[in-house]
Amino acid sequence: QARLVESGGGSVQAGGSLRLSCLASGFLHSRYCMGWFRQASGKEREKVAYIYVGDGTTYYADSVKGRFTISLDNAENMLYLQMNSLKPNDTAMYYCASGGDHYPGYGCRDFGYWGQGTQVTVSS
Repeated sequence: QARLVESGGGSVQAGGSLRLSCLASGFLHSRYCMGWFRQASGKEREKVAYIYVGDGTTYYADSVKGRFTISLDNAENMLYLQMNSLKPNDTAMYYCASGGDHYPGYGCRDFGYWGQGTQVTVSS
């Protein structure tokens, strides 16, 4: 059964690190993007990072560049988001997504499949 299941969220101090995982059984297709999104309380969902499964090209929101790393483990059907130097503004529900269309030189869009989310809370 194809499904997305996030894990690894929790509460950390500012400056700390956290790694989110997404079990992506049936979704690691080479023609699509995988991605991480987040939604803070009272705000719209925003992109965090994308990865094109076909060649591993990555894209990051300006707010997380240099701090977050998105990666894949194809053998284990896992998508990861390594988050370093966490800030209070990173506090949000984080979602794994799949099925995004890839636009070379631009990024990914139109993700069609979503996980249930995992909460990340960063305290100052």
